[in-house]
Amino acid sequence: MAKKNLQELEKLIQPALEEEMELVDLEYVKEGPFFYLRVFIDKEGGLNIEDITNVTREINIILDREDPIEEQYFLEVSSPGLDRALKKDRDFVREKGKEVEVRLYKPKDGRKTYEGRLVGLEEEGGSIVIEAEDKVVSFRREDVAIVKLKIDF
Repeated sequence: MAKKNLQELEKLIQPALEEEMELVDLEYVKEGPFFYLRVFIDKEGGLNIEDITNVTREINIILDREDPIEEQYFLEVSSPGLDRALKKDRDFVREKGKEVEVRLYKPKDGRKTYEGRLVGLEEEGGSIVIEAEDKVVSFRREDVAIVKLKIDF
């Protein structure tokens, strides 16, 4: 599904979320013979099973009414988890100061993985900036495969 279609789908299902909830991410993937629409939601203090159940029910009503996806698919609604990927500008603002892991498509200075404290974005939609090994490192968004919160156990 094209990025534009996912954005339209986000707008379509946004009303299913309660006011304090956030639509973190949305993905439509094919795994084996099956398609999956995965909706990742969150709220301050975390989600419970009732939250997930209610949102799933509301999204199902909207999707059944609007029928925006041609093929059959499975709907999965869940929390993004502790090690959530940071994708949207607001993710980088909210998680500023936290430890992250940055994985690149191609090596930068001989490395494809960096860990450090998230400084933020250079400008809206711009480069991702971290402090790693006592220096500031900047990555262009198109060079970044994924940025995830680093969780130490």
